[in-house]
Amino acid sequence: MKVRQREIGDVVVVDVEGQIMGGPDSAVFRETLQSLIGGGQRKILVNLENVGWINSTGLGILIAAFTDLQSNGGKLKLVKVSERIESLLSVTKLSTIFESFQQEDEAVQSFV
Repeated sequence: MKVRQREIGDVVVVDVEGQIMGGPDSAVFRETLQSLIGGGQRKILVNLENVGWINSTGLGILIAAFTDLQSNGGKLKLVKVSERIESLLSVTKLSTIFESFQQEDEAVQSFV
């Protein structure tokens, strides 16, 4: 799994590539999000365009970051979610929690 981050204005976009599952790879993703939140970032957009699958561990990482941000007045949103992952979010009812966008510019503008 590869995790990169970039900034668009005051929004940090976290680009993830691979599968978000358990193990050392998911630790990098978790640590990236925790570091951003700990550093005071309040607007995080997770780009899932190149993510093939996400399991319960990966969902747990997203939920923990979402909760941490929300309790600190921030927001975590998702962009470019595949149909397969969108289906998983729907089945788990997490689609009612996470704001999801197909276009990055639309997602970034939604933070305002």
